[in-house]
Amino acid sequence: MEWYLALAIILGAFVVMLAIGMPVAFSLLFVNIMGVLLWWGGEAGLRQLILSIAGSVTSFSLMPVPMFILIGEVIFHTGVAPRAIDALDKWLGRMPGRLSILSVLAGTIFATLSGSSVAGVATLGSVLVPEMEKRGYKKTLSLGPILGSGGLSIMIPPSALGVLLACLAKISVGAILIAIIVPGLLIAVFYMVYIFLRAKLQPDLAPPYKTEHVPLSQKLADTARYILPLAVIVFFVIGVVFLGLGSPSEAAALGALASFILAAAYGKLNWDTLKKSLGTTTQITVMMFMVFTGAMAFSQILAFTGATSNLTLFFVGLPLPSMGLLIVMQLILLAMGTFMEPLAIMMVVIPIYLPIIDLVGFNPLWFGTIMLLNMEMATLSPPFGLALFAMKGVAPKDTTMGDIYKASIPFLGLQVLVMLLMMVFPSLSLWLPSKMIAH
Repeated sequence: MEWYLALAIILGAFVVMLAIGMPVAFSLLFVNIMGVLLWWGGEAGLRQLILSIAGSVTSFSLMPVPMFILIGEVIFHTGVAPRAIDALDKWLGRMPGRLSILSVLAGTIFATLSGSSVAGVATLGSVLVPEMEKRGYKKTLSLGPILGSGGLSIMIPPSALGVLLACLAKISVGAILIAIIVPGLLIAVFYMVYIFLRAKLQPDLAPPYKTEHVPLSQKLADTARYILPLAVIVFFVIGVVFLGLGSPSEAAALGALASFILAAAYGKLNWDTLKKSLGTTTQITVMMFMVFTGAMAFSQILAFTGATSNLTLFFVGLPLPSMGLLIVMQLILLAMGTFMEPLAIMMVVIPIYLPIIDLVGFNPLWFGTIMLLNMEMATLSPPFGLALFAMKGVAPKDTTMGDIYKASIPFLGLQVLVMLLMMVFPSLSLWLPSKMIAH
């Protein structure tokens, strides 16, 4: 069978499974079994498939994933995040677009404590959107900033998707976690500048209101009590890796331990929150690992049919400069992001893109950070971005999906701008990892 027919059958079957509502993990498993029976020798191929699945999930590099998820779940279920948001709020005064800027700052902090964009949107949306609506904020500046900043959990460590991408692409986990810091913070800065200018030029979108005067001593006390302790978790997750004091797995374990200690110090750690945090972490981790194992087998079947090598030759043979090829590859990902979740996109595309990256000579770390930003955009992309549905679940009852789509568009545009800057200036991604101290 010709390679393009095999590719069409494999991808077509996968899309059909997703379209009928089959979970990503089971869709990949179905396609893998079908591929084994058609091209990989039947029963002998099934045995090889089982060995491949077992080998992929036992990788030590995957260890940070459940720990990163656990940090976010503990912070989410124990209610630590709202206290930090209140402490930040006291510093903003009467700044234009005050609550919208607060949501970006809070989303950035939450992103450093959680690998889940959906949890970030749900937390910030439930806390801040009702307050913004009460203050007369229009939906553009109430929903949009939370959608944008909630997705920062993919571009600011700890990023579970970043770990999975590193494992699939055979990139250093520590390097990619450090590489996404500058682009992630740049996105947050762009959000705040946009909100400030928009609120300044169109005050009706975010009406100013009188704020209660808070003494400097109280601001400092709340900062020390509710924000600085979170900085300890951030240091364990990021600083330990950057300074070469430990591996990403060790840093993730320290961060998870610190989150439990912090929750206990605030008197919020009890059996109920512990059960919820561990239960949700287990569910998300199992789902991610099932998808990951299916993707590893999926990549082997694509290679066996010849689809991977021939697609590589096709892309490289296009009459485009390397930058043009990079843009085409990102446009494909953007299109997929409008109807697929980021994890599924990564699992399908990375096995196909990796040989192209190697042959063209792209830096894998640089390409990986650009791809992660694309995956962040997928969570915001209408009509099926996960963050959009998370927002619908916590937004006021009169909020329509159309309102949410419109609010997401400006922040998607800012992400595209940062992506272009990353393409033109690779040092945005590569400078900080070059300063890492080897472990």
